[in-house]
Amino acid sequence: MRNLVAFPILLLGVLFQSAVLSQLRLVAGFADFILVWLAAWSLQEQVDSAPQWAAIGALFTGFVTHVPAIAVAAGYFSVVILAKLLSRRVWQAPILAMLAVTLLGTILVQAETYLVLRLTGTPLPLLGSLTAVTIPSLILNLLLAIPVFAWARDLAAWTYPEFAQA
Repeated sequence: MRNLVAFPILLLGVLFQSAVLSQLRLVAGFADFILVWLAAWSLQEQVDSAPQWAAIGALFTGFVTHVPAIAVAAGYFSVVILAKLLSRRVWQAPILAMLAVTLLGTILVQAETYLVLRLTGTPLPLLGSLTAVTIPSLILNLLLAIPVFAWARDLAAWTYPEFAQA
């Protein structure tokens, strides 16, 4: 039942990303709302369904982007794994963990996308891709990180009321 919430949340997230955030470009980079949402959702202690959310998010995002679906799925699963590893082993400060996962996750997703596009024959210069797409996307994702983390925490408290703090 808890996973059913993923469909409307991620569908609205993809719509928001493609309709609003795609218009807010910095150089050639854009914010990846679904990546940031998956990072925030995965960092919630009570959440055990992050891989399912990553699959649903990759499916929805794959429909609206020109990036091959394998790159989107690999990137989103990498973000979930990274978030779970950091939340369990290293970080006790959730905001710092969110910023770290957003930073590393954006770099991972951009690197995986770059590699898949290069392997499929798209000629992309590495330095130009870094300066025009990756760094601006990283800045925009970091700007989204804290408000999205707050929304994910609220949704997790609503979805998992037995874990909600008094």
